[in-house]
Amino acid sequence: MSTAPKRVGVAADHGGFELKEYLAAMLREAEYQAVDFGDTRPKQDDDYPDSVVPLARAVSRGEVDRGIAICGSGVGACIAANKVRGVRACLIHECFSAHQGVEDDDMNVICLGGHVLGNAIKWELVRIFLQARFSGAERHRRRLAKVAQLERRGTE
Repeated sequence: MSTAPKRVGVAADHGGFELKEYLAAMLREAEYQAVDFGDTRPKQDDDYPDSVVPLARAVSRGEVDRGIAICGSGVGACIAANKVRGVRACLIHECFSAHQGVEDDDMNVICLGGHVLGNAIKWELVRIFLQARFSGAERHRRRLAKVAQLERRGTE
């Protein structure tokens, strides 16, 4: 079982900037250490990989315990984050997947859309994600080993 995450990385493009700022403040209020991977100000011409990939690399290296990746819909952030080996990112819009993704699939990055849902539900999804723990069940470890093997081999 993993320990409770304390260092949480946050990253967003212009479509998720306001949500990133809101969630970073909520994380600090809840006594997490929010590590900001940018953007530091909203820029209409930015690209989500520029902030999401450094966040994903930090999660992969263990420099932060979990990550929150945000763009307008959350889709692009999810695609970019999942290109980094060791990252298991998912776009989440409801509570069940926010915890089940961690418990069964060891999800380590939650992806959210800045233009989707309200801030209160997004904060609730983040809280559920951060409170969840990987079960470590054999069947889940077996499945994750197959995913890791795909990462090592690359595309064929």
